[in-house]
Amino acid sequence: MMSFNEIAGNALLFFLVFGMSATVDIHMLLLQLKNIKAILMGVFLQFAILPVLGFLVVKYGTLDRSAGISLLVVTSSPGGSYSNWWCSIFNADLALSVTMTAISTLLSVVLMPANLLIYSRYAFDHADDADVVDSLDFNSLFIALTVVISAIGLGLFASAKVHSYKFNIYANKLGNYAGISLVAFSALLSNTSGGGDQKIWNHEWQFYVGVMLPCLGGLLLSNVLTSCVSLNKPERVTLSVECCYQNVGIATSVALTMFQGEELATAMAVPLYYGLLEAVILGLYCIGAWKLGWTKAPKNINFFTMIGTSFEVLTTEHGDLIAIEVSLPKNQKDLKEKTKIGSDGDILHLKHSIDECDEDEEMDYDETKCGWKCLTAPILPSPTKPKEPSGLKLPEVPFESEEAPRVVTEQKGLHMYSLWEEREKSPRNRFRL
Repeated sequence: MMSFNEIAGNALLFFLVFGMSATVDIHMLLLQLKNIKAILMGVFLQFAILPVLGFLVVKYGTLDRSAGISLLVVTSSPGGSYSNWWCSIFNADLALSVTMTAISTLLSVVLMPANLLIYSRYAFDHADDADVVDSLDFNSLFIALTVVISAIGLGLFASAKVHSYKFNIYANKLGNYAGISLVAFSALLSNTSGGGDQKIWNHEWQFYVGVMLPCLGGLLLSNVLTSCVSLNKPERVTLSVECCYQNVGIATSVALTMFQGEELATAMAVPLYYGLLEAVILGLYCIGAWKLGWTKAPKNINFFTMIGTSFEVLTTEHGDLIAIEVSLPKNQKDLKEKTKIGSDGDILHLKHSIDECDEDEEMDYDETKCGWKCLTAPILPSPTKPKEPSGLKLPEVPFESEEAPRVVTEQKGLHMYSLWEEREKSPRNRFRL
């Protein structure tokens, strides 16, 4: 029979995964399922790169047997839903993170024991590989698998069925609150169980460097490899988090089963120390990625605005509005209007004179005046029922230069953003309706 702690932990895990999954627009998730390059890279990083790094540290480092086995278990256990929470609060690609969580959770049932069998066999005596795998709590693994997969399925179903950006925002808040509660709950359990004698700060420097190397090496390699295959920047951040954030609870469970006395204290120190490391290192990495413009959040907004705003939802909602690109010609021969509508019917390319609008020219579209020039836009029928708006706007982005002020106008309930540039410097101006 499950204890209260197990029930509470699984309940928080369910709400965390459900909230993150219900945040994602179903069409964005379907697009990520077709993103074979990103998915294969994520699986390679989680089940090949990090386990190999852990093996190399154990094989050629100075860690003792109990710490080495514990580190192998840590580096072979993908982090699952916690990575969704990190990608959510730091505005990486949450749709890709949810997709990777579902795939890695299913694959870990087979690949995690396989990795432990292979690497423990070559890192230690042959008898140790069976001990490690036998110490895995497969019952708990299958319970976690059921919780995660059911939460992902129900969350995506709710997102598609409710069809509301406001619901996506509320679901994101639910997931964030559940994530914070689960972190606090896990920290409380780690301080009240395991005998209280983990001696996390009583080791030689080689222990701390050895446990740190897989996390730092995985973070470096994941950024290099995802850049080499030309993934977009939020996807690179997501896969870096997925690679390095590990499920330290599995290693704790194995340590409690396999070891006693001083060996137990040393083995327990590995997941505790790695858990602290991954939180600090990935936190600093995500802040740096945000400031470099690698996430969906603008790099020059307030930090608390960034972590408190779901740009996953707001940018998707904003992207559903009509996009119009206006080219401002330098030559009189460009006065004649040309149009091009994209395959999705959302993109219209227009060429106008910046000096005047030709009122006598026959137009096929409704003409709309906006601020400093004439702009025409087609009235396009919506192919599907529009989602209920969230009622929120994208946060104001501070100006980085006075030479490029932001022009904001409102036309028929739509928000238009543009950056004005001098005609001699750039003949093109972009509007987002």
